[in-house]
Amino acid sequence: MASRRPDPLRRADRVLAPLTWLAAALTAALLFLGPELIGAKKADATATASTGEAVFAGAGCAGCHTLQAAGSSGASGPNLDGLRPDAARVEAAVRSGRGAMPSFEGRLYDSEIEAVAAYVAENAGR
Repeated sequence: MASRRPDPLRRADRVLAPLTWLAAALTAALLFLGPELIGAKKADATATASTGEAVFAGAGCAGCHTLQAAGSSGASGPNLDGLRPDAARVEAAVRSGRGAMPSFEGRLYDSEIEAVAAYVAENAGR
């Protein structure tokens, strides 16, 4: 009786199949965790006036609020120049919403909320 020689493809399959599954699992994990591992979802910790101005324009604040410094004349929200809110009041309104204004919690990073609050407080009524 002749001895059977091992099939090289069968041996390669036994080695490569688990490696393929491991590579697929690693790829899936990196797709979910990758952005957080490299810091893509982390916001800049500094809140500057230029960032606050950009957030005011980009988040749609100008469509509802009047703020001369931003060149906006919205009428459905309070006139911020007349109201002259402090940063804490603006931040609370942006985070939780107020009246017809929706909450921006989860839509904006914390640093963006702080930046727009500082921008409005510094520029309202000036």
